Amino acid sequence: MDYLSSYRNRPVLITGGLGFIGSNLAHRLLALGARVTLVDNLLPDTGWHPANIQDIRAQVRLILGDIGDASVAEDAVRGQDIIFNLAGSISHIDSMRQPLMDLDANARAHLVLLEAVRRINPAARVLYAGTRQQYGSPQYLPVDENHRNLPNDINGINKLAGEWYHRIYQRAHGLATCSLRLTNTYGPRQLIRHPRQGFIGWFVRQALLGERITVFGDGRQLRDLVEITDVVDAFLRAGVSESAWGQVFNLGGKPVSLLDIARLCVEISGRGRVELVPWPEDRAKIDIGNVYCSYQKIHSSLGWRPRTPLRAGLQRMFDFYRREAARYLEPPDPQSLPGR
Repeated sequence: MDYLSSYRNRPVLITGGLGFIGSNLAHRLLALGARVTLVDNLLPDTGWHPANIQDIRAQVRLILGDIGDASVAEDAVRGQDIIFNLAGSISHIDSMRQPLMDLDANARAHLVLLEAVRRINPAARVLYAGTRQQYGSPQYLPVDENHRNLPNDINGINKLAGEWYHRIYQRAHGLATCSLRLTNTYGPRQLIRHPRQGFIGWFVRQALLGERITVFGDGRQLRDLVEITDVVDAFLRAGVSESAWGQVFNLGGKPVSLLDIARLCVEISGRGRVELVPWPEDRAKIDIGNVYCSYQKIHSSLGWRPRTPLRAGLQRMFDFYRREAARYLEPPDPQSLPGR
């Protein structure tokens, strides 16, 4: 396909490159012949892991540093055609406990990066990883891009600010920016050590270990999940499509209840059990109820749609962690990075 061949020999930067989405994107870009630079600040308790790039370490340029540091940002963006800006923290719980950390990771750092692009490399294209959490509790379903933004937690507020910085730099400075508002992404290389960065990785861990999967309330809350290969495809399409610049796009999928997801994890794993439990107070305060997003806009503009069925995607994820669980169940050691 034409948009895929566009990446051959192209210099690209991935911020948050050792994380779940960033590392999967890096593998795909290398397979397409791109010249890949990764930058990551190894923020504790986030999704980065040395194992995520172990098999491609020799093929990428790796910058260990914070894009909130102007010198790091300037070094990283120099000479890049396309910047996939995936850095940040996605934990809603951590954002409420450490709001200033979340502010630095999801707002201030992105302003520093955009300033570096404006000064050093204004011709670069910048793709931002937004989130459906920006919408808050839905007023209607499915949520589309015209839905008002009223986040329920600090993370949603800071992610929204990060997105608006990209939009303002497009309008005021002419940078080519675009935001993809991600829903529940899942797949290989996802964090499974703790439950503070999304439920799906934790469900997989619990089923894999034969533990109890606890689902809050009655389990009927609806979510949409998008498998990582489909998310990567959305970024690749947007990265070389001029019609994407200045736009925001939802990703989305078929809605399914949390209870059904948990049961499917147990079925695929052949281990574990599901139990309904009352809502914890801290989770109840920031829960957004049923939420799933319309992907009609990105389908109409870029031809994207989710293609991986949930069962097939979860099977692939379980197959990965049956092989790799020993590495991903423990906190990563920064000193174990290949070549460090």
